[in-house]
Amino acid sequence: MQHFRFSFLISFICLCIAAYWGFSHGGVNAALSATGIALILAILEISLSFDNAVVNASVLKSWDAFWQKLFLTVGIIVAVFGMRLIFPLVIVAFAADLDVTQVWTLAIDKPQEFSTHLIRHHAEVAAFGGIFLLLVFLNFLFDADKQFHWLGGIEKRIAHFGTISSIPVLIALLVVVASTRLVEEGRAYAVLLSGIWGVITYVAVDFISGLLEKEEATDVNVGAIVKSGGIGGFLYLEVLDASFSFDGVIGAFAITSDVVIIMLGLAIGALFVRSLTIYLVRQGTLEEYVYLEHGAHYAIGILALIMFASMQFHIPEIVTGLIGVAFIAASLWSSIKHKQATTHLN
Repeated sequence: MQHFRFSFLISFICLCIAAYWGFSHGGVNAALSATGIALILAILEISLSFDNAVVNASVLKSWDAFWQKLFLTVGIIVAVFGMRLIFPLVIVAFAADLDVTQVWTLAIDKPQEFSTHLIRHHAEVAAFGGIFLLLVFLNFLFDADKQFHWLGGIEKRIAHFGTISSIPVLIALLVVVASTRLVEEGRAYAVLLSGIWGVITYVAVDFISGLLEKEEATDVNVGAIVKSGGIGGFLYLEVLDASFSFDGVIGAFAITSDVVIIMLGLAIGALFVRSLTIYLVRQGTLEEYVYLEHGAHYAIGILALIMFASMQFHIPEIVTGLIGVAFIAASLWSSIKHKQATTHLN
């Protein structure tokens, strides 16, 4: 439980703030309602992001204690305030041609109008976040160096094509082009541009990470605290978390239009995802359950496709969460069976 103490403490503070916010706007009943909604949003965020925690752990496990602490502290500030508060404000500011302070006033005084602006641009947000998540999945699927293959021979043959490094980007671009057919003609260009920026962001982060690793491999000093994958990996995880949060933030407005309660509820969920990531790293869970990382990446691939489908169809967040949990549970079961078989042979 020591990995979750900080999360429980901050969660308690967030719920107290939610209760106070509700009480100040409508008395005891509003306080209870605000607290309950914050809890619902927190649970929703955790269920949607459990696979995110597993993938985070697969990257974070090779980092030293400094970068792990940075991810849990500075990273959570970016996740909570950057993605759960500032990001929605920036989208509405851009869409409505207002400055951020005006949008904040709009979010507090006219939350329904604020949420309408945000939801109106769901397709562009889904294209950016969906394509980033799709590239995370595709690069795992086409990884020719994977030691284990959850789907056996099929996955192994697919991974063999990973020797052609451009395949994931090619598939991603084709998906972006195809996604423009899911929106009305007037928004197709905006969706296409958002998807392309998602590809550019993924490639740029991957480039920075590779560049730092190359410099370190050739003994070039990149700073005393920079470890292999440190800065590049940190950027990668932050953008990955952002991609996961896009759908959660917009989906939260289906539950409440109160931006303060949304930020508090999703912040609690983000805290527990961070703590769960650290727990998986410290306990060596990924080394013990070898297919867990596979399940998480397949769940990410499905989530990416769901984000694209949501441009045209309404898909309840509970469905997305359950699919992720199902893949994690299936991969955990396969990992246990693999462990038992290995132990029996030894």
